[in-house]
Amino acid sequence: MERREKLYEGKAKIIYATADPDKNILYFKDDATAFNGAKKGTILDKGIINNRVSARLFQMLAEHGIESHFIEQLSDREMLARKVAIIPVEVVIRNYVAGSLAKRMGRKEGEKLPQAIVEYYYKDDALNDPMINRDHVLVFNLATAAQIDTVREVALKVNQALSEYLLARDILLVDFKLEFGTYHGRILLADEICPDTCRLWDCHTLEKLDKDRFRQELGKVEEAYLEICRRVCGEI
Repeated sequence: MERREKLYEGKAKIIYATADPDKNILYFKDDATAFNGAKKGTILDKGIINNRVSARLFQMLAEHGIESHFIEQLSDREMLARKVAIIPVEVVIRNYVAGSLAKRMGRKEGEKLPQAIVEYYYKDDALNDPMINRDHVLVFNLATAAQIDTVREVALKVNQALSEYLLARDILLVDFKLEFGTYHGRILLADEICPDTCRLWDCHTLEKLDKDRFRQELGKVEEAYLEICRRVCGEI
């Protein structure tokens, strides 16, 4: 399908219109940002890897009955997706202590949680995506009660399926971010699922294989992304 005018450009992707008003083309970029855009750089072939990994994981989730905006992978960097109206609430699922949770709670990174923690963040770059709760979502009309409850239920199902799939490939799903959108009255999983949006550790060595290598100047960023792609999608 041919892409038409550019509708939106974000930190990681460009969204294009198509001849079908219900479908968009997502173009995955190599640009890398961290700390809400305060740190910027480039990760070689990141867009190709994130597109491929996201496509495979969306396909896997569909096999578990979880609907998403994904339709098909069009090229190395392009994905055809249903045109959803994004709900301005980012959902973070945490299975282990890491990142901001370690700082907020004064806990050691790597501690396994007895159950998954679900957090909500208001999707607004100008405000640095502040953490919110269900009451904020309802009072400020970010989503209806039915919508946010569905989002939570689906997010936990995604966590279960994704954790099992990745663990079978020697990857720990430490935590990850999801976005959702509405499509003709249905709630669909949207955005992407990749090393940009997930903390992924080798389950034996606890080596970080995600964007934390870029955030924390750990080096071998491209190698980590390639390793995730190899394990998730097969030989490159």
